[in-house]
Amino acid sequence: MPSPQELKEKLIAKAHELGFVLAGITTPDPTESYPRFESWISAGYHAGMDWMASEHSLERRNDPQKIMPACQSILMLGIPCLPSRPENSGIAAYALGDDYHDILPRRLEALSRWLNEITGEEISSRWYTDTGPLLERDLARRAGLGWIGKNSMLISPDGGGSYFLLAEILLGIALPPDTPFAADHCGSCTRCLDACPTGCILPGRTLDANRCISYLTIENKGGIPLELRPLIGEWQFGCDVCQQVCPWNRFSFSKVDPAFAPREGVPPENLAAEFSLTPQAFNRKFKGSPVKRARRRGYLRNTAVVLGNGRGEDGIEGLSIALIDTEPLVRSHAAWALGQIGGKQAVQLLRRALEVEAEAEVVGEIISALERNGG
Repeated sequence: MPSPQELKEKLIAKAHELGFVLAGITTPDPTESYPRFESWISAGYHAGMDWMASEHSLERRNDPQKIMPACQSILMLGIPCLPSRPENSGIAAYALGDDYHDILPRRLEALSRWLNEITGEEISSRWYTDTGPLLERDLARRAGLGWIGKNSMLISPDGGGSYFLLAEILLGIALPPDTPFAADHCGSCTRCLDACPTGCILPGRTLDANRCISYLTIENKGGIPLELRPLIGEWQFGCDVCQQVCPWNRFSFSKVDPAFAPREGVPPENLAAEFSLTPQAFNRKFKGSPVKRARRRGYLRNTAVVLGNGRGEDGIEGLSIALIDTEPLVRSHAAWALGQIGGKQAVQLLRRALEVEAEAEVVGEIISALERNGG
């Protein structure tokens, strides 16, 4: 069996071979950022993500060995998810291709199997990619992968910026840990804070999910607050603004994994046509895509808001379909969007909808939209 140092070097080389351009080892000690995370939860900045606040989850996030008592080392990994700094497509860069929740676990499992083969032992392991109760950005910093920027993203100085996905394997074997990344290369720059459309970035390198466009368009399953809808802009799923303006993303990885290459139809060429997607058609179109996480009603809710913000009359036909959708969430946001666009045709559609609408929330949205247009 190789020495711990040799085994670590071979393991990291194998991780690179599997596409993980960033790799480092840290210990399973409790994370230094946990008190800040606990305060973040107490302040309600986790919004509707209640699973983060459960006692069981908090206990495990504070100590990785509560997840896997046999854990002696943690292999932290990063994989790029786009070839270059993207323009605003309305879909977050990581979601343009296939879902990393499907892709990365297979590679993590392969890496664990390889480790068993090379050591000739059955080494216990557990792997996650944004699915386990771990403060993975802090663990990645501790493994030497980068620093946590003012926008709360992990930023790599090795030519990757922040456009990469994190994954980790908890290992039942002791490997030499890497030196934690101590430098802060954000300096006096405040571009991410200045550019955030909703002002969700907070001091202390964290954010208020209640105002974050990524939360509002993905994890949020209800209505988008009225005052925040205009600030969503063109973002149909997620948001990259704080990354787009970050100077470190001028040096993003030049090669992207083929699995994350943009899928056909993402983003859609014709937003208004998306309202014709039946539940079955939505599932077919976004099978294996992160976009499916928003579910059909969330995706069409977001689409309505984007069309309302664009205020183009070419969106009215699609919104007329949304106004009779089976989902009240879609109908209510379509009414708001038509109120934003305004004009005779939009007002006629809203009046017609008011005559047949039974849901109180949707009725309220229709009345508000009509009042904004003197109708």
